[in-house]
Amino acid sequence: MGEAARVDDAPVVGELSERDAEILRFERKWWKFAGAKEDAIRDMFSMTSTQYYQVLGALIDDQAALEFDPMLVKRLRRMRSARQRGRATRAFDAAALR
Repeated sequence: MGEAARVDDAPVVGELSERDAEILRFERKWWKFAGAKEDAIRDMFSMTSTQYYQVLGALIDDQAALEFDPMLVKRLRRMRSARQRGRATRAFDAAALR
């Protein structure tokens, strides 16, 4: 993730800001929280789910995130790739129906 997107005065864990590390920790165990994931995101990070997923998307491309939690980051990358392939396939199928 770019340096401009990070909070300058945030404590740093390795190359990750503390917020980035907390996002990865949350993503690893979000299902343990009661209620909807979106509510937990709003309560813990004071951001909308859209903002959270934008930050998470950039974060999983960061080498420091991969070093921090390799299994989680690789799983999230695989899930993102599968969603992208699914969207591409649906777009192709819709174009073929015309």
